Amino acid sequence: MNTIVETAVNAGNFKTLVAAVQAAGLVETLNGAGPFTVFAPTDEAFAKLPEGTVEGLLADKEKLTKILTYHVVSGKVMASDVSGMTEAPSLEGGMLKVDTTNGVMINQSHVITPDIECSNGVIHVIDTVLLP
Repeated sequence: MNTIVETAVNAGNFKTLVAAVQAAGLVETLNGAGPFTVFAPTDEAFAKLPEGTVEGLLADKEKLTKILTYHVVSGKVMASDVSGMTEAPSLEGGMLKVDTTNGVMINQSHVITPDIECSNGVIHVIDTVLLP
């Protein structure tokens, strides 16, 4: 079974996320023992950001790291575990709002593919980039 980073690279629809993780120097962390839960925005999610946003973030390692770690929760949280949860602490330090009323939403983002298991955690694919 692959790590979170290897899984994201192999999936092919996380090119922007993988480039951002590399630019922020988080590859080693997200290949580490974990376990981690990653809410992974697709390339389409990044494309919804205002023009120039991604390029600006790639040039600002501190801000990029803050945004990326906001997409990560410590521990392995499967979709079945979120029932009854209203929030989860991100590695960035902020709280992620969890809403299970109509599918699963993290802040304003829908989980479009849950529970992609990895050797060091789990990925949930989301349709919008989370901003702290």
